[in-house]
Amino acid sequence: MRRIDYKLIEDLVPDGSTVLDLACGDGELLSELIIEKHVHGSGVEIDQAAVEKCIGRGLSVFHGDLDAGLADFDDQSHDVVILSLSLQQLRRPRMIVREMVRVGRLAIVSFPNFAHWVPRSQLVLRGRMPVSRDLPYQWWDTPNIHLCTIQDFRALCREEGLCIEHEQYLRSVEKPPPARIVAPNLLARIAIFVVTRC
Repeated sequence: MRRIDYKLIEDLVPDGSTVLDLACGDGELLSELIIEKHVHGSGVEIDQAAVEKCIGRGLSVFHGDLDAGLADFDDQSHDVVILSLSLQQLRRPRMIVREMVRVGRLAIVSFPNFAHWVPRSQLVLRGRMPVSRDLPYQWWDTPNIHLCTIQDFRALCREEGLCIEHEQYLRSVEKPPPARIVAPNLLARIAIFVVTRC
């Protein structure tokens, strides 16, 4: 089954644009963008096995650590830079958001919303770090080191002088988004933001 978050991100990418997909994993999203939106795309991924899967798909992928930055990419060298569900795994998330808007004219960032009511209730009722479908790890073995909320990301954009062009909220990567979510910081599991330099 096709992931809804990927479809929503795909809808935000202009046809024929140049795309850099950060933490691209096995290349599923990048491959879809090339096929469906005719983009000229490349990716960056730290996991060697995932890089090999991307190469097996015929994708152009660089083996690299995002925490080291994007110094190999020139200013405004891409139309769109994407970071899908990986922001919370980076040691320097603020730096990578800065780099995304330096390298691309448009940055698309998605992340699990730690302020969703399920993680909140687990903290309040059980007094333990949340484990959920979107955050499926115990605290001692999680790759997620900088959990954030929708409100946190909005504040980061303000501090960095970024304009939020679009926001989309999901209750699941498998289900279409509702027409409108009231109180997204409480009810959305996943957020997708499109940001640019103001």
